[in-house]
Amino acid sequence: MAHKLVIVESPAKAQKIGGYLGQGYVVESSVGHIRDLPQSAADTPAKIKDKPWGRLAVDVDNGFEPYYVVPKRSKDQVKKLKALLKDADELFLATDEDREGEAIAWHLLDELKPKGIPVRRMVFHEITEPAILAAAENPRDLDMDLVEAQEARRILDRLYGYEVSPVLWKKVMSGLSAGRVQSVATRLVVDREQERMRFRVASYWDLDATFDAGAKHDQRMFPAKLHSVDAVRVARGSDFTQDGVLKDGAKVVHLDRTRAEALAQALQESTFEVRSVESKPYRRSPYAPFRTTTLQQEASRKLGMSASVTMSVAQRLYENGFITYMRTDSSTLSGAAIDAARSQVRELYGAEYLPDAPRTYAGKVKNAQEAHEAIRPAGDTFRTPGQTGLTGEQFRLYELIWMRTVASQMKDATGQSVSVRIGGTAATGEDVVFSASGRTITFHGFLKAYVEGTDDGGQKDDVETRLPVLTEGDALSAASLAAAGHETKPPARYTEATLVKELEEREIGRPSTYASIIKTIIDRGYVYKKGTALVPAWLAFSVIRLMKEHFPRQISYEFTAQMEDALDEIAAGRKDRATELAEFYFGTGDVQGLKSLVDGLGDIDARELATFPIGGPDSGIHLRVGRYGPYLEGPDDEGNPTGKRANVPDDLPPDELTLEKATELFANPAGEEIHLGRHPETGLEVVAKNGRFGPYVTEVLPEDAPKSAKARTGSLFKSMSLDTVSLEDAVKLLSLPRVVGTAEDGEEITAQNGRYGPYLKKGTDSRSLASEDQLLTITLDEALRIYAQPKQRGRAAAAPPLKELGNDPVSGQPVVVKSGRFGEYVTDGEYNATLRKEDTVESITLQRAAELLAERRERGPATKGAKKTTKKAPAKKAAAKKTTAKKTAAKKTTKKAAAKKA
Repeated sequence: MAHKLVIVESPAKAQKIGGYLGQGYVVESSVGHIRDLPQSAADTPAKIKDKPWGRLAVDVDNGFEPYYVVPKRSKDQVKKLKALLKDADELFLATDEDREGEAIAWHLLDELKPKGIPVRRMVFHEITEPAILAAAENPRDLDMDLVEAQEARRILDRLYGYEVSPVLWKKVMSGLSAGRVQSVATRLVVDREQERMRFRVASYWDLDATFDAGAKHDQRMFPAKLHSVDAVRVARGSDFTQDGVLKDGAKVVHLDRTRAEALAQALQESTFEVRSVESKPYRRSPYAPFRTTTLQQEASRKLGMSASVTMSVAQRLYENGFITYMRTDSSTLSGAAIDAARSQVRELYGAEYLPDAPRTYAGKVKNAQEAHEAIRPAGDTFRTPGQTGLTGEQFRLYELIWMRTVASQMKDATGQSVSVRIGGTAATGEDVVFSASGRTITFHGFLKAYVEGTDDGGQKDDVETRLPVLTEGDALSAASLAAAGHETKPPARYTEATLVKELEEREIGRPSTYASIIKTIIDRGYVYKKGTALVPAWLAFSVIRLMKEHFPRQISYEFTAQMEDALDEIAAGRKDRATELAEFYFGTGDVQGLKSLVDGLGDIDARELATFPIGGPDSGIHLRVGRYGPYLEGPDDEGNPTGKRANVPDDLPPDELTLEKATELFANPAGEEIHLGRHPETGLEVVAKNGRFGPYVTEVLPEDAPKSAKARTGSLFKSMSLDTVSLEDAVKLLSLPRVVGTAEDGEEITAQNGRYGPYLKKGTDSRSLASEDQLLTITLDEALRIYAQPKQRGRAAAAPPLKELGNDPVSGQPVVVKSGRFGEYVTDGEYNATLRKEDTVESITLQRAAELLAERRERGPATKGAKKTTKKAPAKKAAAKKTTAKKTAAKKTTKKAAAKKA
């Protein structure tokens, strides 16, 4: 029976859209990309294997033409689509309306080769019935400029990765990878750590005061800080360089502890008066609706979600019709969305919170692509979070998007900000001035609905600081005056939120790729997380050093941003793909291309690349990046310059590996035991060691102990060291986890030390503790008071599935994607199957998950010591070679010649 065939990327979208289009339409998914460049030598067509460029699968000598293959996992789906196409009288390509979606649509067209039927490009920004019906009624042609730009990106990344990665294998470590944006993102994290390593602390002092305005004021007391001495401003943190000295030309007075304390003492009997009062109106406008990067940043700050989890949850919300498309550079809203938001403002907050005219937001992203809207609730009327029926992460992310969208159409917050200067004369003759500032919000406006999170503990927009109503000349008394010491802080490490912000501000990569880039540099071992901070591994230092020395242009921030501009120009039809790729690969004029750089590398001293001095070049101590991890090398007592070695703990950040720490590691190398004495209760010998994950104490079991016996261990607290730990300390550490007591419901409460710090555990309910010392001292009453407080969202909560896929066709059980010790995997509760290299959380489908689980079932239950065997994959069919036809001057609907078989 004839039908209209609609092809989308995912089964979830297919099911939802099929319900809206109804009879006469068949909606099927491509299950992601159906074609790509070959991922291995086994996939590479025999016809091109012997070509000089065969391993690239890109003919660099003939316009950089790519050779595509249909991967094994997509063959059955392509066969199914071809069968459906036989009975179709019209084909709709309904992939996402961005460069990647446009390229998928072209690949479908080129592989399926429909004959004698119209082919339409169907686009939409939300999966709601009106949007889908409108998209079906108003199709367009394929945008070949977008396809060209996406293919240029894919080829560019292939050339970069396949040419540079082998250099890393030979000179740093096998199995490493380089990427056009991935390597630059790693460089950002490494550069920031090197800034922290070069940083030198500066100490500076001032005075903290509390002034009393007198009994006539309802709020008498208010705080103030020392501003100037004898009309010269007191130094603050921003006046110092990263080297810990005052900046050139800084006209400030630098107080040390002695002078600050003397000044505080000299002011004890002084009288004070208000020298000036400056009042200004305060106004704060709403934040723009979310685009991809701002959603990732806020979800990280407010919900503790990683960028990849945020995008995975947003994908599910989009596919199920709750939000608009989540990969967008735009912060604009459609007229219908503005009306929906204004309607909810009026309904939920009242007409006084609604501005007279709708608010519009101009895009701040250079070359913002794809005419999408901002990320907002789907539909012409918005569902409140409570009306959605959502739960868990989907509910929390939808609520965030809904609040931000509604708040964007509300009135400004208004109020008053006040700055007060208070003066007095010290007994020693100095004229001192204190400053106090306050802010009151008289109309909260949009802040009633949404307050943006901050990085590094900054003050939020809704914080109020009230001061008494003061006038110039008012007499004040000092209720307290004390010297206060401060130290400058090194630049903060990047978090996922701040790295996303930095990449966008530098115009590096596309916002839609940031989540996968961050995930890649973590999965590759270049970067790891310490809390929320991103810390570079020493391996990343070696890689970035090689890149800076031998591929300076390819690792530069400016060049990477310029390549994005070139890709945008290709997308706009203003530049030619082959020309840009030729300049990158072969070079032009004074610009050296990637190929000549690789071919002319010459000798690279791999040992030098992997060697970093610790404590300066004269210390004689070096860190080396070895095959099995980083280790220290230094002179021994007999004068051998490399006579001493010590492993470096995996979780020790590079900026904490000081000369003092290195000396400590040499004194107590991993595996060497410090005997502390015998445990007073068990009689077992207790020793302290330095292990892979840091120093710890443990019991030494007797030789005749049963094999099932396990020695108790306990990591040293941050306040302890191997040099100072005592038997008494060790006994306390070995007592953990400690039973604190039993709650009224009969559940036992224990105090434990975990990966993310100290915490209490009662059944499945975990609560963080403020310090490690509380593990040994907290009482049952104190623990019960903590459990009486509402639970804070955070890492202590059990991690929910990353994605829910539906029921497995074999077991009938729900299939979910989870994150495990060795990466993401799918499970039906009985069998687990690790995701393959080409699979991602975002792209994995029920069909693909079922395939992985079926393969896992075939191998049967896991057995200890079972030898792994791998079947050789069958030879791939010849790949498709794509050739580009010349564009016609009249239209931008350039046709591409059918892909050739290799």
